[in-house]
Amino acid sequence: MKWTRPPIARSLANSSYLRTCLLALFALPSALLHAATPNPTPVNTFIGTQDEGNTFPGASAPFGMIQVSPTGEHYAGWRYSDTRIRGFGHSYLSGAGCWEQGGQLSVLPVTGRIGPGGDFDTAKAESFDHKRYAAEYTHEGEIGQAGYYKVQLTSYGGISAETTALTRAAAERYTFAAGTPAGHLLLNLGQANEKHSVVGSELKVLEDGRSVEGRITTKSFCGGAQYTTWFRMTFDRPFVAHGIWDDRGGWPGAKGPSQQGEARPHGMWLSFDLKSSPAVTAVSAISHVDAEGARVNLRAEGLTAQGTALSFDTMRGQSQATWQRELNSVRIEGGSTDDRTVFYTALYHSLLQPLTGSDADGRYRGYDDRIHSAKHQGKDWTYYEFFSLWDTYRTQNQLLALLRPGRARDIANSVLKIREQGGWLPRWGYANFDTNIMTGDPVTPFLVDLWRYGALKGREQEAYAALRENAFGVPRKLLRPEGRAGNPSYLSQGFVQYDRSYPAKGMDVDPHHGASATLEYSLADASLAQMARALGHKKDAQLLDQRALNWRKVWDAQVQDAPTGQRGFPRPRLADGTWFSEVTLANGGYDPRSERGFHEGTAWQYQWLVRQDIPGLVEAMGGQEQAAQRLDHFFDYPALLADPATAVRKSWVVGPYSYYSQFRYNPNNEPDLHTPWVYTLLGQPWKTTTVLRAAETLFGNAPNGVTGNDDLGTMSAWYLFSALGLYPDTPGSGRFLLHAPRFARAEIDLAPGRTLRINAAEAKPGEHRFVKSVRWGGSAHKQVWLDWEQLQAADTLSFELSAQPDPQGWGTKGRELPHPPAGIAP
Repeated sequence: MKWTRPPIARSLANSSYLRTCLLALFALPSALLHAATPNPTPVNTFIGTQDEGNTFPGASAPFGMIQVSPTGEHYAGWRYSDTRIRGFGHSYLSGAGCWEQGGQLSVLPVTGRIGPGGDFDTAKAESFDHKRYAAEYTHEGEIGQAGYYKVQLTSYGGISAETTALTRAAAERYTFAAGTPAGHLLLNLGQANEKHSVVGSELKVLEDGRSVEGRITTKSFCGGAQYTTWFRMTFDRPFVAHGIWDDRGGWPGAKGPSQQGEARPHGMWLSFDLKSSPAVTAVSAISHVDAEGARVNLRAEGLTAQGTALSFDTMRGQSQATWQRELNSVRIEGGSTDDRTVFYTALYHSLLQPLTGSDADGRYRGYDDRIHSAKHQGKDWTYYEFFSLWDTYRTQNQLLALLRPGRARDIANSVLKIREQGGWLPRWGYANFDTNIMTGDPVTPFLVDLWRYGALKGREQEAYAALRENAFGVPRKLLRPEGRAGNPSYLSQGFVQYDRSYPAKGMDVDPHHGASATLEYSLADASLAQMARALGHKKDAQLLDQRALNWRKVWDAQVQDAPTGQRGFPRPRLADGTWFSEVTLANGGYDPRSERGFHEGTAWQYQWLVRQDIPGLVEAMGGQEQAAQRLDHFFDYPALLADPATAVRKSWVVGPYSYYSQFRYNPNNEPDLHTPWVYTLLGQPWKTTTVLRAAETLFGNAPNGVTGNDDLGTMSAWYLFSALGLYPDTPGSGRFLLHAPRFARAEIDLAPGRTLRINAAEAKPGEHRFVKSVRWGGSAHKQVWLDWEQLQAADTLSFELSAQPDPQGWGTKGRELPHPPAGIAP
């Protein structure tokens, strides 16, 4: 794999520091980041580690509980441009945007004297601050593969650090410079990722002289609740000395147990004799249940039958073999090595979350803070946690249902267990609590899609009851979840009022973003109506159908975008039903480029979130021609035709957090991810292809090769669907819209013995090819979509592509386009 120049940086564009860092990145040697041997499913874990992609480069198993990765100065853990490594933490999320996340139990190998007046002065607590003792490192020779990470520390005489991980246990190997007589590992419990506050911790040395265990309680995720991580770590040899540090200094020989409170130094040093071998291996496991959970997980995956630490190479082999099985379930042909690396790294990122939450013995900590078991009638299942539903319901959820139906069933069951044990369905579930981050009602389309895909078989009525409770009410005040906090006004008036003073249980609450919340509730109602109808709840279905049209309650036909002359946009309404007006506008109007009333976006971006009623949206925009022209303006379509790679970096929203005061497509954020396919729904599928090929240029084989936060695989899953020629349509519909694939051939294993084949012989990455015709199972297929049941038949989907679009050809006739769900009147 060769190094390619990253796309133009999309954040902090005016920062001279970042420009300097990026110039340094561009000049790096070709060996950087990549393994020397060819790989049919190459992964570059550095993709997304720059420009707020917020991925991590270290090791994790698919859906793993534990991750071991470097921590720098970035709040999400590490940026490619960070100059020093503070330690290797044991818990990370991939692509999340909130602060306070991960990096617990930070380990750093060091040399030098530990004692009074030494390199680590035990008389001074500040000697054990990770910002002070952090190691410099080099990107030269650094490796980031699925299941394996390696970096060379240049401080402390030069130390090689390697990490690997299985589902519940991990290993790290630190190889000191030849001739080094002794080395130390610093286990820092009092500090984690930047902005991740440690509330308290405890640790102790065990009697075997080669193991430690403890717990770390942290505040988490945009001001969320506290949760505890228990850990146990065993080494491949006894340590010859040890000590504990706290806010008073260091204490040689102390074994603990030692406890420390909030924001105070706390940790342990372990010293090793390196005369016989310069390498020290540690195997570790964590648990969110209790100390015994960490022990169980370590015995299950990190120790031999004799109770000694499993070798690093053995664990690495197991981890990478697991990843190859996962990645080999999708096989592509065509494109360059870089194209394939971007594709398989996106698949890798899509298979990291949600995280395994149940220990090897099946126990997990529920949302009631009690311990439960993931065993039912003699059958084990996996309890999952960390659900970024506002993001993942749009792409990653459908991808997992397609590729991993067994995991999708366990994920659906986990969400229902959260409702059962915590009292309400979650929105952004972190560990064993709801953070209440983001707005709208993402859990409804998330679960309705899983129902549509068969992942709730046998539990349909239970799931519907939970979803109905959420859609028709609000949680009790004493419950932590907010649910649909805007329901009182939504159910009585048809819209969520815009009220910035509305009390919130967390950082976000729906009335703070009333217009976008209304649109999201309306879409959720449309999906739930389909489930209600299929399960025989006819009256509910009729009512939900009516509520699916509530998007019209926040559509103001009089709002005009002055620079373009476009008229008619969604607009927030106040509790008394009047339209919200901008005080800065003399006429008391509303600027559709304003963020007021919308969450992480503007009316320009949210106007397309009416997937359930495209005919109604077209009518509101003045007809088919006017709607298509508005889409052209939204994407700056003429510029895309002229120079797509330049246009997307100049015309679209180009910063990961610059989505306010905007009127163009934002490929870095979720609200309008589906909008390229609105062209398809308007009978102009060739324009969908043009937009997709342009957007795909934002994904590259480089640290800044992800658009915005990857959001637990959401953006990566978007790329995969874009590249494969399928994209999930309206939640609950079971439809997947078709478009020209990026690769000439793809094979997707849906389940043992069933493989979906996608052929597009004329496809060439980087070149526009448009759909001329489609064949499904050997027969001509005129419709622009396939249903879930058709995909599950695992037949062959063949595209005939041409270099020029045909405005009168495939996918342009009304009978070839999907209709709104039953009950949605034009």
